[in-house]
Amino acid sequence: MATLDDPAVTALLDAPNYAVLSTFNPDGSIHSTVVWQEIVEGALSVNSAVGRRWPSNLDADPRVTVVVFARDNPYDYVEVRGTATRTTDGADEQIDRLAKKYLGQDRYPFRSEGEQRVRYVVTVDRVRHQKQR
Repeated sequence: MATLDDPAVTALLDAPNYAVLSTFNPDGSIHSTVVWQEIVEGALSVNSAVGRRWPSNLDADPRVTVVVFARDNPYDYVEVRGTATRTTDGADEQIDRLAKKYLGQDRYPFRSEGEQRVRYVVTVDRVRHQKQR
């Protein structure tokens, strides 16, 4: 089994590759959405705003799957399964770092007035790396 420290996994996570985050809706169905991600202190972390669907899902059921795939080869991907812990600590700074990583901008340009940012840190149960081509 792979780890977040494996060089090929680290390369995928450090690059501005998009992630698909999947959570459980209240009715048990799966909700998947595209998110930005980064490694913070050795852990996978994602960011959102309070009131959106997937953060609400994680607050009710912290189980999460995150798939990060290479922009130039979607068959090079890492799947991370685990549980997510919510915090507001560092969430504003994180969204600005992610804007720099993904958009090349110093500040997140899509913030709504009064929006509260939140970040989730994934405690890993399983990491799987797959690469074809």
